[in-house]
Amino acid sequence: MKKNDRHFEMDSIVPRELGVLEFNRRVLELADDSTIPLLERLKFICIISNNLDEFFEVLVARLKTENSTMKKTKSNKIAILLDEISAKSFELIKSQYKILNDKIIPELQLHSIFLKQKENLNKEQIKWVSDYFISEVKPVLTPIAIDPAHPFPRVLNKSLNFAVQVEGEDAFKRKVKIAIVQVPRSLPRIIELPSNISEGTRSFITISSIVQIHIKSVLPGVKVIGSYQFRVTRNSELFVDEEEVTDLRDALKGELSYRHYGASVRLETSKRCPKKVSDFLLRQLELEKKDLFLVDGPVNLVRLMSLPTLLENPELEFPKFVPGIPDQLKKHENIFNAIDEKDILLHHPYQSFSPVIDFLDEASNDPTVVAIKQTVYRTGVDSAVMEKLINAARKGKQVTVALELFARFDEETNYDWARRLENAGVTVVYGVVGFKTHAKMLLVLRKLNKKLRFYCHLGTGNYNAYTAKKYTDLGFLTSNQELGNDINSVFSQLTGVGQNAPHKKLWVAPFHLKDLIMSSIEKEIKIASEGGVAKIYAKVNALTDNDVINKLYAASKAGVKINLVVRGACGLRPGIKGLSENISVRSILGQFLEHSRVVMFFNNGKKDLYIGSADWMMRNLHQRVEVCFPIVDPKLKNRIIKETLLADIKDDSKAWELKPNHTYQRIQKRKSHSFSAQTYNLEKLTDCDPRW
Repeated sequence: MKKNDRHFEMDSIVPRELGVLEFNRRVLELADDSTIPLLERLKFICIISNNLDEFFEVLVARLKTENSTMKKTKSNKIAILLDEISAKSFELIKSQYKILNDKIIPELQLHSIFLKQKENLNKEQIKWVSDYFISEVKPVLTPIAIDPAHPFPRVLNKSLNFAVQVEGEDAFKRKVKIAIVQVPRSLPRIIELPSNISEGTRSFITISSIVQIHIKSVLPGVKVIGSYQFRVTRNSELFVDEEEVTDLRDALKGELSYRHYGASVRLETSKRCPKKVSDFLLRQLELEKKDLFLVDGPVNLVRLMSLPTLLENPELEFPKFVPGIPDQLKKHENIFNAIDEKDILLHHPYQSFSPVIDFLDEASNDPTVVAIKQTVYRTGVDSAVMEKLINAARKGKQVTVALELFARFDEETNYDWARRLENAGVTVVYGVVGFKTHAKMLLVLRKLNKKLRFYCHLGTGNYNAYTAKKYTDLGFLTSNQELGNDINSVFSQLTGVGQNAPHKKLWVAPFHLKDLIMSSIEKEIKIASEGGVAKIYAKVNALTDNDVINKLYAASKAGVKINLVVRGACGLRPGIKGLSENISVRSILGQFLEHSRVVMFFNNGKKDLYIGSADWMMRNLHQRVEVCFPIVDPKLKNRIIKETLLADIKDDSKAWELKPNHTYQRIQKRKSHSFSAQTYNLEKLTDCDPRW
């Protein structure tokens, strides 16, 4: 164990940042898994890079900001944590590129798919690449010589750049030693060579390779000694004083342009880059040596995500499937009648997201519908949901949308939707100052027999048709009037001013969600102390709230059996004698990103089951508007338990177990009757490709 590891080894709660790195290490194992289709393994490589970008932009940037205000002492916990993050990130990235170079690229070549470099281009290909550079690339490149009149340029966040060592004098007799060449984002990052010169293969070349090959022509008249790609990751937090501004939307628009130029956090450059050049870049960017990452390949692997799309090779991807539709919806032409018959559960992506869109479509056209209210966190650039809301407003329905402007990295998309919605006559509110609106709620009000009646959709995932195909989530359609009244009450809190109203069904953050979680755990503790059967099953994306973790420790010590499924960061250490020996934690990773939030308190066999939008993190429980709601229908309750909690606990195909030392060990497949939760749900709920 490294010296810097000792501090955290002794802690009962592990920092969230280390949990995030452990999650990406598990994703890396999927990239290295030969049983997974090749292009999917490439996608996992890209996902790691995308995850790490956000990790440095947000979490590491935040730690660096905090550390800058603290005294430099040997006991500075943040400084120690930053050192550990740097060391673990370096090893992770090194392994990532090794798998890409040593396994994935050679395997692509076995399928006649090539990522070309200068050394393996033939004469025809060299000419084509040269012509492409002259016509498409060179005109938009702007080299900047670094001298007193040309200071180091403002390098955009995560943009591709080259540091070029040069000798000699330019046209103005200036002696230049280094120049910076910025590659505009308008240029495609992956270019396919024409089939007539590809010798029966699918051949591609990166824009970085094209520029690297022709860098001398970008700087004519001087001697190019070497050129090295580099990329800067910057602090991407937005700083809007929500208490001072009068219009959040306008304030956000003004701040977005500055995101690209936040404080530097990380420097990536080629492993060939000489120390002299990397040191120069570090000085200019005001970074330390531990912020430097030397990579063996393209500095931005996220761009390789376009390769599977370009290839369109189904044999190298996960088998396709057709999402199922609940029988209840099939037998009713009118979705309101189907909901009136009984509650409907949707388990995405195994079951289609289209009923949610149909629900909105029917609401916009139904003459009995008088109002629609919906929360929106992430919905995507092309959103059928938003178009249906616009259509409803144009047809005279009262439409209200609580839209979260500060959904990180979706701010610009949400800003544009806010403008479009308002132009269509939708009442748009931006939640509550200081709290992100993360709840997933859709409420339709119908006037039937002179009385208002509620129809609701609640869920664990965003109103985003694209992610509904990629993420596992639960959606719930109901006409339960008590639940509808609770939802309406939350909307009133979001749009108006008033005290927290009591809710009969909903658990709502930041008001009482955490208190109810804590009291439910305490109830299981009491049951255990009285000799009853006490169990807790929970599935969340992250578990990092200290109070919840400590309460789970207390439950474990009281004899409560606790099974946790935590996809990402988990601050709890399971299996420690006298502290957490009754707690097991596992993580499921696979074809789909596990996103459902489910908790079941056994309650002496009554099985109190809740699903909702909140993870067990401080931000979700204290700084966001979240809702969790009960499932009381026995059939639906059993479905959720079987399809999520029990299936995940049974999984020995794509499951990892968290150990007391906070490392994860992949669960070994049984020799016979191996079980995958995701495959089980695919076979049960969808029309699958025969390959399943």
